[in-house]
Amino acid sequence: MTAPIPRILIADDEESIRWVLRQAIADLGWEVDTASDGVEAWAKLANGNFDVALIDIRMPGLDGLEVLSRLREAGRDTSVIIVTAQNTMANAIEAMKRGAYDYVTKPFDLDEVRILVRRAQEMRRQSAELQRLERDQRKRFELGVEIVGRTPVMQEIFKTIGRVAPTDATVLIQGESGTGKELIARAIHAHSRRWSGPFIALNCSAVPRDLLESELFGHERGAFTGAVEQRPGVFEVASGGTLFLDEVGDMPLELQAKLLRVVQERELTRVGGREVIKVDVRLIAATNQNLERAVREGRFREDLYFRLAVVPIRVPPLRQRRADVPELVRYFLEKINRELGTRVAGISDEALGKLLEHSWPGNVRELENTLVRAAVLAPGPLLMPQDFVLGDSVPSSTPSENVSLEAAVRQAAESLVGSTDEVLPHNLYGWVLERVERPLIEFALERTAGNQLRAAALLGINRNTLHKKMQQYRIASRRYTEEDRS
Repeated sequence: MTAPIPRILIADDEESIRWVLRQAIADLGWEVDTASDGVEAWAKLANGNFDVALIDIRMPGLDGLEVLSRLREAGRDTSVIIVTAQNTMANAIEAMKRGAYDYVTKPFDLDEVRILVRRAQEMRRQSAELQRLERDQRKRFELGVEIVGRTPVMQEIFKTIGRVAPTDATVLIQGESGTGKELIARAIHAHSRRWSGPFIALNCSAVPRDLLESELFGHERGAFTGAVEQRPGVFEVASGGTLFLDEVGDMPLELQAKLLRVVQERELTRVGGREVIKVDVRLIAATNQNLERAVREGRFREDLYFRLAVVPIRVPPLRQRRADVPELVRYFLEKINRELGTRVAGISDEALGKLLEHSWPGNVRELENTLVRAAVLAPGPLLMPQDFVLGDSVPSSTPSENVSLEAAVRQAAESLVGSTDEVLPHNLYGWVLERVERPLIEFALERTAGNQLRAAALLGINRNTLHKKMQQYRIASRRYTEEDRS
């Protein structure tokens, strides 16, 4: 295919100037049009697709600068060269402020004008190509962040994403595991002005406590055993983009104070270092915990909570938006066919009804995994009820009688190790132990109305051990008294 012939508009109220410039540009093989005043020039530029415009600064009707301003306000990308008889600083500055490519003064050298016109056309071509590449890159990025949902609660979340994405406001996303919190964070990043920058995600609960500070803020060589070289943290790596801190509710209190300073001051110091490093990061945090409750219990800093929850987003569990299940099923089946090469044609009404009745304790993630398993193992192209093996359909807040405590602990450990990719935890025992001990102690205190002696007896441990555990997990017994519960 041959390249299109470049087009230029020459606007000048002097006919001799228009004739000279027309002949000079026509010699380049360009298509040339002319206008004798500003009104005619604006009309032609508004309705035509010109690569370059040579516009006199002084014309009847509209002057050249006003035509240039209207052109930019209309979003047209024509490269404009202003022609002026007055070579003044004010004219030069004003022309460039309004978006001119360049300006020339009368009398002008025709060879210089030809060179300038070619450069202006090449700049427009490169700018258009860059915009096309950016659109393609944005589309490729957004392919992986599509969020499905037509229920009113999801529509409100979409509206919030649209409002907050263009800003740099900190966002706190709260919801159960598997509801798509990271997907929402990626959607905010994809529609922000930082979309071409990095998106870095860190699961705070998947990193051992003694290494989390280094993961966040980086470290200097020799800062601790094993620190054989300098390493930047995720705040530095995400510079110019977005940092997503998942499960921020699991962050130790001592690190919360350091995170608060970085959020406030936008600067940090690496572990073992003294240099203050400025960071330019948009922060999005997420948690499956009730942070308001964690603040009341002293497990999460109130000042940090308010710094993170500038814009709060609560993601509902799938059981509270069952009307989205059919659309999610269609979306995931198309995705599974595309990525895994399966040939599932659809799902029967009976099978869809079975999915609608399930409570989905694992939320959208569980639904997707269930559909993957059915699509891979189903004998026919239409998914039937027998193709789906679903667990107990009780809400996730109620433990299933069919799942033993041992199995639940194993599932939690498998989930932790499986979510860390290349970084394996070094304190799996402590991570699981805390999540078993804390609710057990809280349960005992609730049953005994905060009486530590009776709670210790119920647990089969001595009172001193119970007291130490309560201090370790920052559990206050006063909130379990009959007075507080009444």
